[in-house]
Formats: sequence, C-alpha cells, structure tokens
Amino acid sequence: MNSELFYAVLGGLGQFGIITRARIPLQPAPKGVKWVRLLYDDFSSFTKDQELLISRNGRKDKSALDYLEGSLLMDQGSPDNWRSSFFPHKDHPKIISLITKHGIIYCLEIVKHYDDRTKHTVDKEMKQVLQGLNYMPGFMFGKDVGYEEFLNRVRSGELKLKSQGLWDAPHPWLNLFIPKSQISDFNNGVFRGIVLERNITTGPVLVYPMNRQKWDDRMSAVIPDEEIFYTVGFLHSSGFDTWEAFEDQNKDIMRFCNKTGIMVKQYLPHYSTKEEWVHHFGSKW
Repeated sequence: MNSELFYAVLGGLGQFGIITRARIPLQPAPKGVKWVRLLYDDFSSFTKDQELLISRNGRKDKSALDYLEGSLLMDQGSPDNWRSSFFPHKDHPKIISLITKHGIIYCLEIVKHYDDRTKHTVDKEMKQVLQGLNYMPGFMFGKDVGYEEFLNRVRSGELKLKSQGLWDAPHPWLNLFIPKSQISDFNNGVFRGIVLERNITTGPVLVYPMNRQKWDDRMSAVIPDEEIFYTVGFLHSSGFDTWEAFEDQNKDIMRFCNKTGIMVKQYLPHYSTKEEWVHHFGSKW
C-alpha cells in the first residue's frame, strides 16, 4: 500500500517503522558442508581471490560457493581464541609464527553445502573452486561437518565466555562499508596502521566483498556507489574498564577515512545531529 515506506523500513534501523511479521520461504536443508580456510600474507591476493569467488554466483554454477568470509588473524594467542576450534592443533605453531612475522595474516573462509545427492561430487567441485587461487602453499585447512554444526559454530565460544563471566561484557563494535577502489588504502592505513599500532585485538575483525547488484537500491540502507564493496567489521569485546580504548580506536578509524577521502558508510550508525544523517544518507536524504 505504501511501497516507499516498505522499502525504507528495510535497512532503516527502526527509524521508519518496525517489522512485526514476516513470511519466510523454506527449502530442504543440506546434510553437510565442506568447510575450508585459506591463509594469505598478501592483501592484494586475498582480495582478488575473494572478488573472483563472489563473481561465481549463478544458481546453476557448480563453482559458486554457499558461504564466504574473510578475516584478520593477529597476535591474539591461539588462532582459535574467538571462534570454534578449526585449525589442527599441530599447525598452531606455524600459524602463530606467520602472524609474528607479518603482524597480520588474512584468512579466507569458504563453504560448499552438500546432501545425499551431491556428497560424492562435492570434493571435486571444491577442488575446482580452489584452482588458481593464490593462498600461501601449505596453508589450506579443510574439514567436513554437519550442516547444523556449521550453523552453530559460534555456540561453543559463547558457552565458554558465559562460563568465565565474559559474555555480558561491552561490545564497542564498528561495522563499515568500503568501496573496492579504496580497500587497499584502508588496509594500509587502518589494518596495518591504526590497528597494529594500538595492538588491542580482542575479538574478530572481518573483511569480505559483496556485489552491489545483490542489493535492492530502494532500501534505506546506504552502501558505496561501486559494483563491488567491502564489509569490514571490528567485532570487539572489552572489559568494563577498557571499552574506551576501543571507542577511541573506532573514532580514529573514522577520522582517518574522513581525512584521506575514503568514502566509507557505517552499517548500524549512531549519529546525534541532522547534518551527520544528511551526510550518511547522501542522495537518499
């Protein structure tokens, strides 16, 4: 009845309305997943491989993936400290050695689903996906798990934090959308600059690309005006007396982007003035 309002609600942070009921189409769930992580010491190779993989997105394309996510591995102790165990324990020393040498290692995580019909071909399909990728030789790790186990992969970490009384700690998160053309500048100035210099790295830092064509521009959500843009998520948790350090880092990151002209857009922003909202929405204001 009011399509402009309907699409404004999608991505509108509750500013235009609240969804109280939705109908969700269902389909049969897969039985299992082929789950792979690849490590990179070169950011350019890392982003090129991600962009190649998200370009394969046709429904009938056997080289298309069901899940892709990039992240940063930094000096945080064990490579498994913030999510469910994945890397074999025997490989922890060589991964930590890499991180010590380079400061940051980039991790690409990919998944293909399978069921009873496709379980005999998924290995071949995943092998084809991996061909031509430029990850570090010897740093490909894979496993097969049930579909529910994959969906529930963060649960064990949640239970561990709850048992330690750390689950209800502050979460000074910062989530950003960054144009593809400026993601290398962001890596140099933020990941390898601000983040490494401050060395406060509790919690995951995610970085992965998306295709603009997959978004409906009628929504009020604001994204960069390029065909490919990146999501960067600083998903930090802090102590009750240390959150300000993370907040200061978030502010430094935004100041750096503004100073250097990186056309960043915040996801889930919180602004206090009309001028800031006008700048955020741009042509959608």
